[in-house]
Amino acid sequence: MDSLRKRYLTKSVEAAPLAVFRILFGTMMFFSIVRFWGYGWIDKLYIRPSFFFSYYGFEWVKPLEGFTYLLFAICGLSAILVAIGYRYRMAIVVFFLSFSYIELMDKTTYLNHYYFISILSFLMIFLPANCYYALDAKRSPERAFQYIPVWAINSLKLLLGIVYFYAGLAKLNSDWLLKAMPLKIWLPSKFDIPFLGDLLGREWVQYAFSWLGAGYDLAIPFLLLYRKTRPFAFGLVVVFHVLTRVLFPIGMFPYIMIVSALIFFDARVHHQILILLDKVLKWGKEYFDNERVLNFPNTVTTRLKHGILVVFFTIQIVFPFRYLLYPGELFWTEEGYRFSWRVMLMEKSGYAQFKIVDAKSGRWFYVDNDDFLTPFQEKQMAFQPDFILEYAHYLKKHFEKKNEGPVQVFVDSRVTLNGRLSTTLVDPTVDLGKEKESFRHKSWILPFKDEIKGI
Repeated sequence: MDSLRKRYLTKSVEAAPLAVFRILFGTMMFFSIVRFWGYGWIDKLYIRPSFFFSYYGFEWVKPLEGFTYLLFAICGLSAILVAIGYRYRMAIVVFFLSFSYIELMDKTTYLNHYYFISILSFLMIFLPANCYYALDAKRSPERAFQYIPVWAINSLKLLLGIVYFYAGLAKLNSDWLLKAMPLKIWLPSKFDIPFLGDLLGREWVQYAFSWLGAGYDLAIPFLLLYRKTRPFAFGLVVVFHVLTRVLFPIGMFPYIMIVSALIFFDARVHHQILILLDKVLKWGKEYFDNERVLNFPNTVTTRLKHGILVVFFTIQIVFPFRYLLYPGELFWTEEGYRFSWRVMLMEKSGYAQFKIVDAKSGRWFYVDNDDFLTPFQEKQMAFQPDFILEYAHYLKKHFEKKNEGPVQVFVDSRVTLNGRLSTTLVDPTVDLGKEKESFRHKSWILPFKDEIKGI
């Protein structure tokens, strides 16, 4: 076993696929930052609100007022440096830290693909992505290598495989497969889409999308791995993600997944991409084709790097199943829902009316959420228990300071899930001001009154 491990760690492949991946990743991240800035979302999401929802354990991560623009500028600049491979190690670390900070500033903006970018950029810190067709290698010939360890390429394939396969596993539930939910709610609203609009309201189309979507996610990593099915699989990747981009407002994510899938192709394809790119950049691609092989010495640093990657992938494989530690229906409680590649699986909405009670006099009043939250924040808060709890603590602190005395905080919260009738989510008799946030089950969440079978 030890000899097999050593043989694998010293096996080499062409570095061109990793170079193309670095260039496309950095370029797309730069344009994502520009797009976010250009649409005015920095001001709308991180400057105007007076309150921000935090991730448990990261309450200290907050927007930086006017300096938030500087944070985005640093993130965008580091993305450019990653793309051209200039001072790559510093650039990818800065990108990972700045992008992750942006992601953690407000839980309201959580998306699976933001998390994907964060962990992908973390992984890239440990990859030799600047040794081929990169300015670092161009400026320092001793850093230029045509061949790199195979694990550097395979680690990217593994991460992409986890994302797809886990997204497919998550779709193996009764709502998705047997009720075509929530596609049965979403697709009819896209009636104005050319060519497809008339079909999207038909039930058989909604079921077909549900089943084909699950099958696609489960099969695509394996189809991409197999050389004979790879071109067909990449065609599916393009069609699937272009279609999801047309149907749903999910930003740059479809394009990111399309270009990421190129990592599965042989080095010949990536050499052709670099030849075309070199006609513009004129870096002299032949300079990098030096037959040199990068081998990491068996040092403490190398073993530490390998150990970190083992821990990283162990977390990625195990962490999505943490929901099994909690009782109740996952879609209802959402305990263990985030960071588990459960992509667009539910249509959930509701309202939450908070009642502030003076602990001494018993006098009470209702809170106008518009006084503290943006419409988007209120929409997200209304159906997510951890949001409700954090907001309740904020209201308690605010009104105790204003009233100069203790108050109790109660909520009337009703939520609808995947077309079901609206049902009470939180026990209205519990003073949420006394409840503490933790990784433990929130016992004040009322039981789900239906059943969703599956993973």
